[in-house]
Amino acid sequence: MAMKNITQIPRLSLREQIYERLKLAIIHLELKPGERINDKTLAEQFGVSRTPVREALKKLEDEGLIVTSPGSETIVSLIEVDQAMHAFTVVASLHALAAKLALTTLSSAHVEQMTAINNEFAKALKAADKFQAIQKDDQFHAVILEASQNPEIVIALGRLLPKIRRLELLKFNSFDGQKSIEQHQEIIECLSKGDKTQLPTLIENNWLSLATYLAEK
Repeated sequence: MAMKNITQIPRLSLREQIYERLKLAIIHLELKPGERINDKTLAEQFGVSRTPVREALKKLEDEGLIVTSPGSETIVSLIEVDQAMHAFTVVASLHALAAKLALTTLSSAHVEQMTAINNEFAKALKAADKFQAIQKDDQFHAVILEASQNPEIVIALGRLLPKIRRLELLKFNSFDGQKSIEQHQEIIECLSKGDKTQLPTLIENNWLSLATYLAEK
């Protein structure tokens, strides 16, 4: 019996699995900026041939997370503050666009969800759990991204966020996050009051203020 809501589940290729693991290791600074990468060593660690590793590395290079020199040495790209600031500007604009598109779909249920997430975000910051804090911040903004119903924005952000995430993690210990908590609360209050016209601006300012803070530290 055919059911329209049941479709085949895509299986990630070896290249995609390796790409995702290496990308996470780079973003989480497990593979440090400037660290040398050897495809033969990685292939042995993953227990695969060098082909999917090289394909994954090529994709990471296209995204600017690794660099291959003319002498064939491959290293994790350095964290360039200027590059991260350029990425922040675009990320902020994309989130503002998502907020604009979501104005007609955001509801009280979304407000409750964002309130709960912001409380968890505050707890993670207090515990100095940087990975949990960033995850909760992402979840907070994901509510609006989902409500925007525009997958192209999510795809574009997926390519940009790694450029700024490493900088966030690198400088997290100097970040108290209180301003972000308060800005999240302003966003929630904007939605609660029913006048959502300021939402895109509040969202954009939330991202740009983080960029300013990280650039100054």
